[in-house]
Amino acid sequence: MKAIAIVDGEHYPEVVRDALAELPYEFVAVRLVGGTEKLRGVPDFGVPVVEGGTAGAEIAVDLSDEPVLDPRRRLALASELLAAGIPYVGADFRFDPPAFHPFETPSIAVIGTGKRIGKTAVTTHAARLLSCDREVVVVAMGRGGPREPELVTDPPTVEDLLARSRAGRHAASDHLETAALAGVPTVGCRRAGGGLAGAPFTSNVLEGARLAQTLDPDVVVFDGSGAAIPPIDVDARILVAHDLESGLNRYRMLVSDLVLRVGQDFSLRLRPMEELDGRVAVFTAGPAEVQHLDADVVHVSNNLARRDLLRGELAHLDADTYLVEPKAAAIDVVAEHAAAHGRRVVLAGNDVVADGLDERILALVREGAHA
Repeated sequence: MKAIAIVDGEHYPEVVRDALAELPYEFVAVRLVGGTEKLRGVPDFGVPVVEGGTAGAEIAVDLSDEPVLDPRRRLALASELLAAGIPYVGADFRFDPPAFHPFETPSIAVIGTGKRIGKTAVTTHAARLLSCDREVVVVAMGRGGPREPELVTDPPTVEDLLARSRAGRHAASDHLETAALAGVPTVGCRRAGGGLAGAPFTSNVLEGARLAQTLDPDVVVFDGSGAAIPPIDVDARILVAHDLESGLNRYRMLVSDLVLRVGQDFSLRLRPMEELDGRVAVFTAGPAEVQHLDADVVHVSNNLARRDLLRGELAHLDADTYLVEPKAAAIDVVAEHAAAHGRRVVLAGNDVVADGLDERILALVREGAHA
C-alpha cells in the first residue's frame, strides 16, 4: 500500500529512515509538519518531502509526536487527510474515512457537530424552501428511528403522535418532527453509534434512500443525527456547527459546502404552527426566545429532555395552551399531561434567521432538479 509519512524535526532523520524501512508500507513521500531540534540542514528521509497533499498515497502514517503534533493539531491533520479520502494511522490509532453510498437522485444533506444545535430546523427550512417548486422528500436519521424505514406522507397531528406513543413507539423522532413542520413526505430511519468522523456503526439509511427514490422526487434532503453523517454520497452538505475545532469537526467542515455557525451565521426563532389562545406554557429542548410571541406566556421550560424536571413543572402548571417543540418528551409527557387535563397542544417549529441563506441553499441543488 502506497503511503505518505507524517514526520517532524524532533526525530533524527536516520530514525525516521529506519522506521520507514521497517514499516509494512511503500512510502512515496514524507510530509514534514514542523520541529527543527534534530535537523542539520536539509533532512534526507530517503523519499521526497512534500509540503501538503497526499502525493497519491493510499494511506497516511503518522510518525510525529508531541510537541509538534498536539492532540488538536493531530486531529486537524487527520481531518484533512480523511477529507482527501485516505485513512490516517498512528502507533496506537487508526481513522478511516466514512463510506458513502452512491445516490443518483439530486440530493443535499444537513449534518451537525452535535445534538440540539438547530440542525433539524435547517433541514426543515431547506425542505420547505425547495418544495416551493420541486417535489421534495426528506430522509431523516435518528437514534429513535424505526426498525424498517417508514414513509410519512401526511403531516402528523398531535393526536397521531399521541396514538403512536400510546402504542409504545417513539413519537418525537426527527422524521416525525420534519413531516409535521415541513409538510413534505419524510422517510424515518435509525442509526446506532457514531464515530469521531461521523460514520454510524449501523443504520438503515441506505434502505430509506431507496424508499425515497420510489416517490420519484426532484431532490432528496438527508437529515443527519447529532454528529453522525448520513452514509450517502450526496451532491452537497450543509454543516450546522457550534464548534469547528474539537475532535474531527474540521473533517465535517471540509466535506461540507456550506457552514452555518450557531449564533454567528444564523439564529432560531420559535414559530407556533397554529394560533395561540389563553395562558400559554412554552416547552422547548433548549434556550428559546419568547418575547416575539403574540401570546400571554406564563411559563417557559427548556426541560423536554429531562422528564423528571418536566413532570415536576407540569404538576404545578396553570395554562390553557401548551406550545411544544416535538422533541424528546414532548408527546409522552407534555401532550399526555395536556390530554389528561383538557389543555390544548400546539406544535412549535423554529424559523432559521440568516441573511441570504435561501440563495445559498438553492445554489447547492444540482442543475435540473426542478419539477
